[in-house]
Amino acid sequence: MSNPDDGRPKPISYEESGVSIDRGDQAVQWIKPLAEATRRPEVVGGIGGFAGEFRLQGTELLAGADGVGSKLLLAKALGRYDTIGLDLVAMNANDVLAAGGEPLFFLDYIAMGRVNPERVREIVVGVSKGCQEAGCALLGGETAEMPDLYRDDDFDLSGFLVGRRVYRPSRLPEPGDILMGLASSGFHSNGYQLIRTVISRAGRSLGDPLQGCEKQSLGMALLKPTTIYVKAVRALWTEVEVLAMAHITGGGIVENVPRSLRGAGVEIDRIGWRMPGLMREVQTWGAIEDQEMFRTFNCGIGFTVVVPPSFTASTEKILARYNIQARPLGRVVATPGVTFR
Repeated sequence: MSNPDDGRPKPISYEESGVSIDRGDQAVQWIKPLAEATRRPEVVGGIGGFAGEFRLQGTELLAGADGVGSKLLLAKALGRYDTIGLDLVAMNANDVLAAGGEPLFFLDYIAMGRVNPERVREIVVGVSKGCQEAGCALLGGETAEMPDLYRDDDFDLSGFLVGRRVYRPSRLPEPGDILMGLASSGFHSNGYQLIRTVISRAGRSLGDPLQGCEKQSLGMALLKPTTIYVKAVRALWTEVEVLAMAHITGGGIVENVPRSLRGAGVEIDRIGWRMPGLMREVQTWGAIEDQEMFRTFNCGIGFTVVVPPSFTASTEKILARYNIQARPLGRVVATPGVTFR
């Protein structure tokens, strides 16, 4: 869709594609008092963290639940189901990790209009691989066949992961501490409603060759699974004073990083930070504003950690052992929120 005045694409937002972050935030606010009404003495904190916390006989259990959203429709369009199970584990494992947790066990829920055993097997191949990468057990799950709710070829996935707290920062982040960004493998599992809308409006095809890599299609690049940061970050804990962590998912850097700073804020330096090429392409095709990109996508940063200034070089070195590229993004400041310069 073009702007008739200058021929450029009409800007599009995530909400215009059918997904409202604001409505999601409102739903969470309504859920908080309902969850509070069920509170037991063992509950630590409340709704709003990266994982729920439950103290049991001296052990703090962490729990998360998530899915992979409309990335499922991309897998369906490409006829590839062996990676979205890994995405499912990753979205849950990284959340528990951000709370200082070690993933213990995972359960999946697969709902279908008509059970397709081969498809279920492909999905669980990815789940198993993800669990191995996260170091957790695939404890069980459920496969439901609901022809009155889903069409024969439709399906949905949910995952549930329980871990235990094994790391707690020694102090709160302070002004001058450094925010380090850990590279993502791509879009991970967020914003695909907007991505699919942009591709459709731009007249692109999932079979189009990826710019700069003629051997890979646009669709397969978008299907690339979410990075699981568990092993790398757990190794970091043993050598570096990590003060805060955030999993960059829905809401992007703008909403997820402040959740980890407990009242502080961060000033991010745009110089030297360049979004991956495919993300820049999608932004151009949809004329997506920068602020919308930062609020919708990970923009190349899938996880963040805050460390004292003296630990930036060692953080990069340790994560590189696990093939995770890390770089300083900015500094913690006293004013809450995220600002860019």
